[in-house]
Amino acid sequence: MAAKRDYYEILGIEKGADENAIKKAYRKLAKKYHPDENAGNTHAEQRFKEITEAYSVLSDPEKKKLYDQFGHAAFDGSAPGPDAFTGQQNGGYREYHFEQGNMDDIFGDIFGDLFHSKGGKKGGSRSSRFSGGFHNGSHGYGGFEDSFYGGGFSQDSFRGRGRDLQAEVEVSFDEAAFGCDKLISLQNADGMGGPAQSLQVHIPAGIENGKKVRIRGKGMPGYGGEAGDLLLKVKVGEKQGFERKGMDVYSTITIPFTTAVFGGEAPVQTLSGKIMCRIREGIQPGTKIRLKGKGIVSMKNPGVYGDHYVTVQIQVPQDLSPEAKQKLKEFEELLNKDRRGGKKKGAA
Repeated sequence: MAAKRDYYEILGIEKGADENAIKKAYRKLAKKYHPDENAGNTHAEQRFKEITEAYSVLSDPEKKKLYDQFGHAAFDGSAPGPDAFTGQQNGGYREYHFEQGNMDDIFGDIFGDLFHSKGGKKGGSRSSRFSGGFHNGSHGYGGFEDSFYGGGFSQDSFRGRGRDLQAEVEVSFDEAAFGCDKLISLQNADGMGGPAQSLQVHIPAGIENGKKVRIRGKGMPGYGGEAGDLLLKVKVGEKQGFERKGMDVYSTITIPFTTAVFGGEAPVQTLSGKIMCRIREGIQPGTKIRLKGKGIVSMKNPGVYGDHYVTVQIQVPQDLSPEAKQKLKEFEELLNKDRRGGKKKGAA
């Protein structure tokens, strides 16, 4: 079995370093090698275990004094004398009880609310038991199931929020415009390889492509704390004949030549149904008609809607009868006569 590394060497500090130097070194290394920042990295897990083990001894004045005097023998039972260490024998392993104050301070500074103490009894000192595997709520880090002081490493006071999950949901153009409920299936949602979970989620009206919907508490379970969230990225499908820009909708209509000349009405398909749109006399191709309030609803204010813009195209007559062609010829001659008369009037 390989010899255990020196605790001062693990933390990268000189022997006899003071409390501040020990704490500073531990903060830096714990941040670097914490499992949450190194998912799947077994080397980082092992280093974090060594760092935590070293700190738990060197940060405690009594344990540090024993270690400085006897080294690792102070804790493996080989040091001379019955009082060489303070652990309690319990079957095939020992349990070591460390004062909680220092651990709370360190983890509070480094990881914010990732770890919180559960507290102890009133009037008594609080302690943390290092005797089983490394547990964070319902999850564990495999690398921490190895022995730690003759047993596993467990810190029941570590509490943390679960990770957020990312997923994608596809909706139609109309479903995004009006909102809908979708049934989705989440694979490995518990992070433990469990069966798929079905979840019904509400897609709010007016959502845009690429936006995310946050489902509270449907992410990974917490490490003794609240569960993370599910972030659903919405992929909006296309709708033939329609284009969306923010809250506004764009489409095109084609009107007869005569309607463009004389004016009138033309049917327009909007998101809320078909309406008759007024066409002014002499309208030109490419003209945009604004249908106020016929666009997409605002996600922030359900009483506010975008507009629908209709681009007008003019249908050119085809397959005309000889009589119709003759009439158009006469119409063309009248137009040319009007133009010539207009020019002469202007010249005068």
